[in-house]
Amino acid sequence: MQVAAMGCELVDSRLLRTGRQITLQVFIDKEGGVDIDDCAAVSRQLSVWLDVENPIQGAYRLEVSSPGLDRPLTKAADYQRFLGSEAEVELHALLDGRRRWRGTLAAADEESVTLLTEAGERRFLYSAIHRAKLVPQW
Repeated sequence: MQVAAMGCELVDSRLLRTGRQITLQVFIDKEGGVDIDDCAAVSRQLSVWLDVENPIQGAYRLEVSSPGLDRPLTKAADYQRFLGSEAEVELHALLDGRRRWRGTLAAADEESVTLLTEAGERRFLYSAIHRAKLVPQW
């Protein structure tokens, strides 16, 4: 099942296990934002695909939603799209004694992202990033 065929972009997916409960979270987006109808349509189509392919053993709960204000940044195009926005980057390893960095997305190419932080400009290879997200502006 292709989310793109439904006019949406797959932002991220997560398989969470809490005790015996399994939850598949799917985050979608589209130009202008997603609404409840988009989430319901993707959920219906994804449910059919999951029933046929059966990639998850046992009972699980499916959640389809927008990525929210703290949208995960998962690919180079995400960083490029949100240049000028504030983001938080968590690295796999320490850099200058820190694992988390926060700043303005200043540049992004196919290999790395540059943040303008309180410590100056910092370049991070995507391979060094554990996770990244936008910081909501209230």
